[in-house]
Amino acid sequence: METNENNDHDEATSAHAGETSPATGSTSGHDGARASSNSDEGELYGVLAEFDSPGALVKAARKVKDAGYGDFDCYSPFPVHGIDEAMGIKRTILPVLVFCGGITGTFLGFLLQWYCNASAWQWNVAGKPVWSIPANVPIGFETTILLSVFTTFFGMWILNKLPQVWHPFFRLDRFTKVTDDGFMLGIEAKDGRFDAVETKKLLESAGAIAVEECYLDASPANTKMPMFIYGVIICTTALALVPFALVYKARASHSKDPHYHIFGDMDFQAKVKSDQYNDLFADGRSNRGEISGTIPRGWLNDDTSYAQGLENGAWITSFPTSVEVSRDLLRRGKQRYEIYCSPCHGVDGRGAGMVAVRSQKIGQGILPRNLVDPGAGVITQPNGQLFNTISNGNNTMMGYGAQIPVADRWAIVAYVRALERSQFAAGTDLTDAERSAAMGATP
Repeated sequence: METNENNDHDEATSAHAGETSPATGSTSGHDGARASSNSDEGELYGVLAEFDSPGALVKAARKVKDAGYGDFDCYSPFPVHGIDEAMGIKRTILPVLVFCGGITGTFLGFLLQWYCNASAWQWNVAGKPVWSIPANVPIGFETTILLSVFTTFFGMWILNKLPQVWHPFFRLDRFTKVTDDGFMLGIEAKDGRFDAVETKKLLESAGAIAVEECYLDASPANTKMPMFIYGVIICTTALALVPFALVYKARASHSKDPHYHIFGDMDFQAKVKSDQYNDLFADGRSNRGEISGTIPRGWLNDDTSYAQGLENGAWITSFPTSVEVSRDLLRRGKQRYEIYCSPCHGVDGRGAGMVAVRSQKIGQGILPRNLVDPGAGVITQPNGQLFNTISNGNNTMMGYGAQIPVADRWAIVAYVRALERSQFAAGTDLTDAERSAAMGATP
């Protein structure tokens, strides 16, 4: 059923029913009692006219509008093209509200990400900016859609004054045809142009096959929402809160049991992990070790000091002759360090990176070595040994020889040395001008 407010009523009830002849306006059935101000009837709500086709309904709506009526509505079992224009319905403001809701969603989505990533919880992930527009577009898009949908749904209900579980026309048996094959036009008595006699004549002249008066129910209790509907609303609301309660319980509680895995293949993949048993091989080892007939990376390079950090079988203490230590090398080393090393060793090299902090919170893992503490041993290592650790790993640290080119590994070594020096710099390391500037004096 279509109305000018797009209200759908699937059921109609009738306390009293009857018909009015288009020619005489006389009543039959219970309407005669209604016209006599029966105690069961309230004041006149309006009149309801039935038409035999959608076209007739459109013509009647246009005639009623041209006559100056404003408080009237049309009802049909399906959308009738042209009925909005015929009734003089103005364009809805809902698209503007939806646009405003979408813009609000975009703003809130970006604001939330900025607060989480750039303000409250700054993480250096592979040297990327803590906040940038391209990386945050997907979430902003989703929040835009979310608030647009909410505005559309709730805006439609509010603008159409829904839900409306009871309507005076429901009392008329004739109105039940609206959900099947009836085409109705109702004019409310509160309209300034309404006159019981003249309004009926107008509808009859517009082609109505029947015109019927509708009175309000004298008992207010009959117009209230049934109690079982309140029960459905309460139960539905309670069920909707269950997922949120489960989420809160999961976040507030601790358990050693594994999580539920709806899609287990994402967590338990058929893959080989090092240091684990694997019955695919006769010796049961997943880690196959070195393959015979192969040599480590860089061993075919004539400059072993550059490719391996070795010279005559010993670690070199300086830098290879092909590596020029400069500010550009340190800048490159700083960038590579923050990408590959800082997650574990921290930006300051003290071993408190975000991976290490997380491991300690959950009671797993070993703290990475402090790179700037003299007692940790890294400062006293030769440059070649530090280069080898970056290349091939040490203890639980994996090797980065496959990810980081040789030149960048030496750049990281240079930056680590600069980082160590910066933590234990002495006054004699500065020039007179630099010391004066640091103390706030004019050199």
